[in-house]
Amino acid sequence: MYSDTLRELNTACRQHQPVALLIDLQSGQQSVYYSDTGTGQDRQGLSEAHKQWAEQALRQDRSRLIENTNESLFIKPINPPLRMFIIGAVHIAQALATMARQCQYHVTIIDPRQSFASEQRFPQSSIVRTWPDTALQALLPDRRTAIITLSHDPKLDDPALEIALRSKAFYIGSLGSRRTHAARIQRLAGKGFNEQQQARIQGPIGLDIGAQSPAEIAIAIMAEVTQAYRKGN
Repeated sequence: MYSDTLRELNTACRQHQPVALLIDLQSGQQSVYYSDTGTGQDRQGLSEAHKQWAEQALRQDRSRLIENTNESLFIKPINPPLRMFIIGAVHIAQALATMARQCQYHVTIIDPRQSFASEQRFPQSSIVRTWPDTALQALLPDRRTAIITLSHDPKLDDPALEIALRSKAFYIGSLGSRRTHAARIQRLAGKGFNEQQQARIQGPIGLDIGAQSPAEIAIAIMAEVTQAYRKGN
């Protein structure tokens, strides 16, 4: 790999920027495609076909080899880590954080209540002890982010959902009954969020598997997040 290309890729990784490395296997030419901005096409003169192939590789998180009569092209996606932001350091969050880490997510627990959001209860997760909207504004959720509200307290959940709905997060879910979710939707409508935006929230959260215990509810949530990531991209 060329040193200039390597420096460019390292910079993109530090900035959590999804990029794809394209290598022409005949000429050895290397190009970097920037997914969110499309600047890869501007910088490297990538064709529309190259751009589409790079996007597919990034969305599938899998390398591709394109071979036809005109070219032989290798595409390596370099995505930022999957992230899960959990609002509410409750019992379900403890089980969910463990499962999410096993599925290769970087987990952040967000809860201003220090007695809940402790290292003892979440020993291997990042912990942010501030208001969720402030935390999410700083964390900059992207399309490889799942945002889950579990506090069951509108003072915590609603501000987080407002930020989440303005983001590119691939999954947004919120704990609560159908009645609770209907009231939540009504409050968000009062904030100016339309039906299409409201529909992004999975509520009641999780696949319907009859879950009852905190661990079972965490399984249902993790399954729904996985479905959204694997089948929604």
